Amino acid sequence: MKLRIYPPIVMLIFGLAMFGLAKLLPVGYFDFFGRIPLSKVLIVVVGLIFFFSIFKFNTAKTTVNPIAPEKASKLVTSGIYKYSRNPMYLAMLLLLLAWGLRLGNAFNVLIAAGFVSYINKFQISLEEAALSDKFGKDYRLYCKKVRRWF
Repeated sequence: MKLRIYPPIVMLIFGLAMFGLAKLLPVGYFDFFGRIPLSKVLIVVVGLIFFFSIFKFNTAKTTVNPIAPEKASKLVTSGIYKYSRNPMYLAMLLLLLAWGLRLGNAFNVLIAAGFVSYINKFQISLEEAALSDKFGKDYRLYCKKVRRWF
């Protein structure tokens, strides 16, 4: 695979863009009862998703390195991976949405959508090609059964 930016760094860049947008475009500000508690609940959900995702990879003794999926030694399809092929990216998206709630700017949803588009095009599509090459029919069947995000 080609060298890309690590997804957590991509998430950080999009998070900084959200902060900048919230400061530069205050017209999108919104508030509602429970906005901050909801962002905290999302952060707890993010932590659980990350924990269970990494736990499954570690118990399978395979790599969690998103830049080198060809080094995967086993196709993980159980646990949280029965519901999402990319729970770590889903957790990153939820973290961005929690951040967007915290910032209180409705336009940040567009930046979160940009994150999804970027990850789909420049990360997931390359990972899927590498995993398809490595695991063949098993991976293609898994892709038919389990959605990419949720």
